[in-house]
Amino acid sequence: MLFFLDIDGVMVPAKGWKSPEFLKDGFPAFSSKATHTLQHLITEDDTIMLTTSHKSTFSIEEWKTIFGMRGINISNLKSLPENVDQLSRKDEIINWFHLNHIHEDFVIIDDDQSLNDLPDFLKRCFIQTSPTIGLVQDHAEMIKLIAKKRSKSCN
Repeated sequence: MLFFLDIDGVMVPAKGWKSPEFLKDGFPAFSSKATHTLQHLITEDDTIMLTTSHKSTFSIEEWKTIFGMRGINISNLKSLPENVDQLSRKDEIINWFHLNHIHEDFVIIDDDQSLNDLPDFLKRCFIQTSPTIGLVQDHAEMIKLIAKKRSKSCN
């Protein structure tokens, strides 16, 4: 499965009243619930595609280290291209799908409300997190349902 993964509001809850805890690598700690959920969702055959606005701040190897320091080992990690045109997340994802024809199941995990305006074939595979809570077990259940469909609805 291909996981399009945001960080802020998904792995790191955005709590405006509280600064996040930063680890030695200078990046915020992931929430324990998000870490646990992602650990149990992904396998070594899955690919994580970073969609976060931080995606170009670090190399893929640095991202693997960041995830690893937080207890998540990812074999297949990629990133959307750098957003030099300052596109919305929605437009970044749509552009990626126009340029890349995939034949595998996918899910988009993000807190960005603009993704509610994705075309139907993408929106059906969109899991929206609450920015102040992030990824939790309930989302994992929804992702598992998408994966079980194995139909043309998500690819």
